[in-house]
Amino acid sequence: MPFTDIELNDGNKIPSIAYGSGSVNKGQDIHYFIEQAIEVGFSHLDTAQYYQNEESVGTAIRESGLSRSEFYVTSKWGYGNIQEALHASLTKIGLKQLDLYLIHTPTAIENGDYEGAWKTFEKIKEDGLAKSIGVSNFTVSDLQQLLKTANVKPAVNQIRFHPYNIAQTAPLLEFHAKHGIVTEAYGSLAPITTFPGGPVDAPLKKAAERLGISTTQVIFLWVKAKGAVIVTTSSSKQHLQEYLAVGDLPELTKEEIAAIDAAGAKGPPSSFLFVDPRAFWRTIWSRVAVVIFILALIYYYLSFSLGVKGYTF
Repeated sequence: MPFTDIELNDGNKIPSIAYGSGSVNKGQDIHYFIEQAIEVGFSHLDTAQYYQNEESVGTAIRESGLSRSEFYVTSKWGYGNIQEALHASLTKIGLKQLDLYLIHTPTAIENGDYEGAWKTFEKIKEDGLAKSIGVSNFTVSDLQQLLKTANVKPAVNQIRFHPYNIAQTAPLLEFHAKHGIVTEAYGSLAPITTFPGGPVDAPLKKAAERLGISTTQVIFLWVKAKGAVIVTTSSSKQHLQEYLAVGDLPELTKEEIAAIDAAGAKGPPSSFLFVDPRAFWRTIWSRVAVVIFILALIYYYLSFSLGVKGYTF
């Protein structure tokens, strides 16, 4: 069946596949690629303050000649004053209202003030500057913290979601289901683009052969089966057409979905190590700090030793 809209917990609806202007295109003028996406049939456009290419989204919308009602536009706040960032995004895209506005990452919230940040987002919705509000890259604990004082639940949580992190994200998906939060999935093609040659390859290939489709399409059928909104991108018109064609394909069987889940739970190929990006960078910076500390000790030791002997640097 074709890609259909998914109802959100605030009564609004969201198209179940989106074209993202993505961090891979940060700071670039990509209005041609967005226009191409619109031409092949994408109506849901996903961008962000951090991507620094919201102007490209606005240009593509204007040059499409289509009415505002033909589009569903998402943007995200990532830094600075929330209200100022929102108005800047609206100006760059050329809109008076967003369909969806997200907190890009919990690390954007200063001093852990979830209550203050979310109250501002609730005011944005109340003022009609965004029809729906939500979050991105939030964990279960992040959502629990936010919901303690929220009057409006996040409509969505946009997360990295693919077969190789199914085990890690399972508790989060359960939390989403419990609270009526829609999952938006980005990075879903990781088994092909980032972790090729792993255990997921076999069930993907088997399903692809049964349906006479590509393994890329099998992954998107898998994401679709999980009830998630697909957020993807490509500069290739052929690839975009391939992605949209998934909406007309037969569903995967329960056995195929289970096989992909089971293979994904085994983890990516041994040459790859899957880690939480935030945990990875915390580890890197902690090690850098240790190295700097050791070098400082060596410097001061040598300075003292040579200074005693009458040498100076």
